[in-house]
Amino acid sequence: MREIVFDTETTGLDNKADRIIEIGCIELDNQFPTGRSLHLFINPAGRKVHPDALAVHGITDAFLADKPAFSEVAEEIVAFFDGARYVAHNANFDMGFLNSEFQRIDLPAVEPDRVVDTLALARRRHPMGPNSLDALCRRYGIDNSHRTKHGALLDAELLTDVYIEMLGGRQAALGLSDVEDANVVETTEHVVVEIGHRPSPLPERLTVVDLEAHSKLVARIGENALWLKTPGET
Repeated sequence: MREIVFDTETTGLDNKADRIIEIGCIELDNQFPTGRSLHLFINPAGRKVHPDALAVHGITDAFLADKPAFSEVAEEIVAFFDGARYVAHNANFDMGFLNSEFQRIDLPAVEPDRVVDTLALARRRHPMGPNSLDALCRRYGIDNSHRTKHGALLDAELLTDVYIEMLGGRQAALGLSDVEDANVVETTEHVVVEIGHRPSPLPERLTVVDLEAHSKLVARIGENALWLKTPGET
């Protein structure tokens, strides 16, 4: 099963007026990273970056001036996602922007059943929270110390690690691919432990006194004593 873990950065919070200016995507196959990724900066077609958004991601209007418009990279984005599920943290935000961009160039919106919201998943797993990306990194021991500002590819990489951990961890992801299974078999050494006999028997732990006490107990019970019966006899 192919999934694309992705994140976007935008000029602001209104998906009807603001635009996507960065998208970062990581491909998973059966919950395991394939090594394929997509990272694009996008010119917002005259829309200025809001100061509050600039404080979050640090992407300036000057930096975006020579970047391609969304219409120029849409085909590449659609091809990368083709047949895969869309995985995002607070997916309503990212999908709202992505579908608005698609709508502007007459491309169909992504169907909701193709979308996985990791924030909703985290809230079910950890109802007491917090469930921000940074909080989940701390919970799962994922190093996010290099995340001084938001960045679409960096956040997608961190979310990939978080998502895999929420689904059971990397150990659970191993072996879900036939190729990976074959590699494990080929590189695993089978160790056989030889079981031999002791060079000398262990010393007797029952003393003479113990044996005499047991004999007296059996005699007192009589013929119904368990120790007088043969195996299988009732």
